[in-house]
Amino acid sequence: MIKPDHITTTTCPYCGVGCTLELHVKDDFIFKVTSPFDSPVNHGNLCVKGRFGYDFVYHPKRVLTPMVRRYLLESVQSSVISEQWRSRKDAPDLGYQSLITNYQSQTPWDWIETDWNTALDITANKLIEIYQRDGSDAMAVYCCAKATNEDNYLLQKLYRALFRTNNVDHCTRLCHAGSVVALQQAVGSSAMSNTASQVTMNDVFIVTGSNTTENHPIISLQMKEAVEKHGAKMIVIDPRRIELVDFAEMWLPLKPGTNVPLFTAMAYVIVEENLVNHDFIDDRTEGYPEFLASLEKFTPEYAEQICGVPAEDIRKAARLYAKAKNAAIYWGMGISQLSHGTASAMALIHLAFLTGHIGRDGTGLNPLRGQNNVQGASDMGAMPFHYPGYMRVDDEANAAQWEKTWNIEPGGLSRRLGLTTTEILSHAYEGGIRALYIMGENPMMSEPNLNETRKHMEQLEFLVAQDIFINESAAFADVFLPATPFAEKDGTFSNTDRRVQRVRAAQPPRGQSRPDWQILCDLAQRIEARLGRPTARWDYTHPEQILREMAGVNPDYAGITYERIDKVGLIYPVPDLTHPGTPTLFTQSFPRGRGKFTPLDYVPVREQADDEYPFILTTGRLLEHWHGGTMTRNSALNEAYPEARVEIHPADAEIHGIRNGDPVKVQSRRGEVVLRATVTEKTSVGVVFIPWHFHEAAANLLTNDALDPQAKIPEFKACAVQVFPARENELSNPDVMLSRGRY
Repeated sequence: MIKPDHITTTTCPYCGVGCTLELHVKDDFIFKVTSPFDSPVNHGNLCVKGRFGYDFVYHPKRVLTPMVRRYLLESVQSSVISEQWRSRKDAPDLGYQSLITNYQSQTPWDWIETDWNTALDITANKLIEIYQRDGSDAMAVYCCAKATNEDNYLLQKLYRALFRTNNVDHCTRLCHAGSVVALQQAVGSSAMSNTASQVTMNDVFIVTGSNTTENHPIISLQMKEAVEKHGAKMIVIDPRRIELVDFAEMWLPLKPGTNVPLFTAMAYVIVEENLVNHDFIDDRTEGYPEFLASLEKFTPEYAEQICGVPAEDIRKAARLYAKAKNAAIYWGMGISQLSHGTASAMALIHLAFLTGHIGRDGTGLNPLRGQNNVQGASDMGAMPFHYPGYMRVDDEANAAQWEKTWNIEPGGLSRRLGLTTTEILSHAYEGGIRALYIMGENPMMSEPNLNETRKHMEQLEFLVAQDIFINESAAFADVFLPATPFAEKDGTFSNTDRRVQRVRAAQPPRGQSRPDWQILCDLAQRIEARLGRPTARWDYTHPEQILREMAGVNPDYAGITYERIDKVGLIYPVPDLTHPGTPTLFTQSFPRGRGKFTPLDYVPVREQADDEYPFILTTGRLLEHWHGGTMTRNSALNEAYPEARVEIHPADAEIHGIRNGDPVKVQSRRGEVVLRATVTEKTSVGVVFIPWHFHEAAANLLTNDALDPQAKIPEFKACAVQVFPARENELSNPDVMLSRGRY
């Protein structure tokens, strides 16, 4: 048995559960991962990603040295940037798919390894050149839900304080933006109202739009425990027969994109049968009479015609939820990733308001966050509308407070709302966004309609990628800055429960890679000096100093210090240094005062199935993989699930002559992919499912870029497709990159 040199306790870098990890290290090599049984988050349990998905840290493709394009080095030597290489559209077309093999060919787009000073000087000079020429509107940045709170705080600070822009966003725009907008409108806070572990206090709970077993495995264990050991009744509402259906009291297999009529029909039943908590509505809500008037047409029979769920099942589910002593709702991106995602989430919120199932332990509205720090990145202000602490950028008092903190002249910060993630790339053209800085995100996998995304990426004048691998998006970069993964950095993550936890370095950075916060401080000092804009500080020596600066303004984090969260973390709000944390929100009131009912109407998904495209495609994640695959597909986990698959119902497969394992072509109005079929009753008739982790059969080549008008989130969960048999030689090589990139 190997005896470790040391064991480092840290937080898992994958989903939003935030499991505690123990990294066993020998000779600066992690050889095993365990978890302490006293962890309040996961009690020693880990999923396959948490236990085995760490070896990407040592993958040979990991970039360990700063790199710039040859043309940039030549421009430094000549002090002139050739007009020939001003725009990405002039890059050599290597074909739609290009191998990541050799960075050292002989074109101006070759990667050249360099030192940090050169890479950061080039980055600073180009960013300043574009800013001084085209102004704040030309600048944009993607923060990162995988990076720490401290990393994200610094990056949004850099762009707001130095480039005076609110074109700041991250992947929350592509996952729970609909939930965030609905919750902000209805209660004034977008976080989970309770903790996931409180599911064991539920009598009844709804799981909808979430394949929890694969997306949040440890939370699914708690859900099963609630059913098997505590007698809770679970209602699963999902188009797919996910594993939790085996534990459910009821399964309502609705058609993709029909959430609003189903949930609103449940509200109709609650009102019709007088299951309403009138005291709660009178004391704590507003807008109820107008909402009542909007319910008139949403009978269960009306909803059945749209969503396909029998009216009597809708009535039964409504009664179960409304009559419970403690009931809660847990939802995922099957609710929010729609062109009416805000309305879908609002329909769930109405159920809690009608019954008073919020503001107590074992109740609540609980969106399950997808990435390890998407909650924290949002808390840190990595969004175009908010400073840290969800302080609106167009509020004069908020802006003045951050100007004081960052030592900026009065009126210096922009009061204009910035562009969202989806809008940033669509504005990549002359006179629009010219420079984009991407920290850890991968829009060439995560954006919808990737053929269109690729065109936008090509129009950028200057792109910086700060990451650990050259992924599908970094392939377009002009400068690559090698960052460290979770195991080589210190900081904090905030999980889906709002628990702020420590992240600790288990080993030194490999090669010349550096923690994100150090890269950003070094870059900011260069930009600050050349622009003549001294801000409060960029000379931090430890990430705790960064957290405390942010917590000095953000009251939710005011009482959080590294010492206080050393063992088990704290659940914010933590308003002072003696406060124990707040697992349950809204016990007395809502941040906006009264909870707000909003009348809703049914708006269909933008693309309905028809004769030409008879299937509805929905997308999601797998247990073995995560997000755009940058980490898991450079891990041994890729051996467990090495290729993309499309799930199709046996009845549909028989009609189309498709057998299990056959290669098939899936085609939408935007693109096509070829992958193998899995014939399974897990999906419904007329619905196919593709996971989006695989660049060689990228689901987002097919998806619709129609946006929710309020949240600006794309409709990933429903688009029309056709499925054809294909040939073996049409399957793509998994070693071939999605984008044409510039290698």
